[in-house]
Amino acid sequence: MLFNALSEIYEQHEILIDETMSNHTSFKIGGKAKVLVIPRKIEQIKQTLDLCHKLNQPFLIMGNGSNILVEDSGIDALVIKITDALSEVVFEDDLVVAEAGILLSKLSKIVLRESLEGFEFASGIPGTLGGAIFMNAGAYGGEMKDVVEWVDVMTMKGDILRVNRDQLEFGYRTSIVKDRNYIVLKVGIRLTKGNMQSIIEVTNELTKKRVSKQPLELPSAGSTFKRPAGHFAGQLIEEAGLRGLRHGGAQVSEKHCGFVVNLGNATCDEVLELISVVQKVVFDTFGVVLEREVRIFGKE
Repeated sequence: MLFNALSEIYEQHEILIDETMSNHTSFKIGGKAKVLVIPRKIEQIKQTLDLCHKLNQPFLIMGNGSNILVEDSGIDALVIKITDALSEVVFEDDLVVAEAGILLSKLSKIVLRESLEGFEFASGIPGTLGGAIFMNAGAYGGEMKDVVEWVDVMTMKGDILRVNRDQLEFGYRTSIVKDRNYIVLKVGIRLTKGNMQSIIEVTNELTKKRVSKQPLELPSAGSTFKRPAGHFAGQLIEEAGLRGLRHGGAQVSEKHCGFVVNLGNATCDEVLELISVVQKVVFDTFGVVLEREVRIFGKE
């Protein structure tokens, strides 16, 4: 019944049944999702929500899968993946209007061609624009809150709202989008005209820092832990003697202790158990609570 109903909304290639989620996450971990759909139009998202409510079908929203860990048992829900099928970009002078599915790395290249500065910090963040708004993604001194003018969102009921900058309640790795489970559709980003060569130089410098300091050669979900007040998670983990600690195929990165990486065959359970060990040792050693940044998708 669900598949037949989805076939009225999506093309056949946009509906993936029993889809292995390790193919859709940067951690390369996770069992199968009951159904995964890839909308190419905003109207499809609304139609899918309406269908889920009608059938009492649980659903989850994801972007590029760069900040999630999927359970080994999979996801007994419909997964709506908002990715490059929804990635249109329009320029209105120095306002960039982009759909939520575009990758930040791709958007940074597009705004560079227009000699717009202020988005360099996002050039190496692996997620989508929608995911970046959800968690107020940031790096090297910049955050989404610094450049966002407004966000068009869809509520869980399918209503579309425009949320302006002062209503977004951006905080450290959070926003009103996260708090209210809004679905990001489009974003207005305010940048300024700059010198293309200067923008390229800043972007290249940030790329060098990222490549030299982060374990980009191994699957991960980026920074595993949020930054605790007054500390750096990676530094605490290193000082606790946990650099390189392994549990099965999961490891505290040798290159950057703030990352838990997949050595090639890690399971979700192994990653979560390793995270628990790190949290316990750091708390026992320093009295600091490390809060997990990576989100867990699973049966519940």
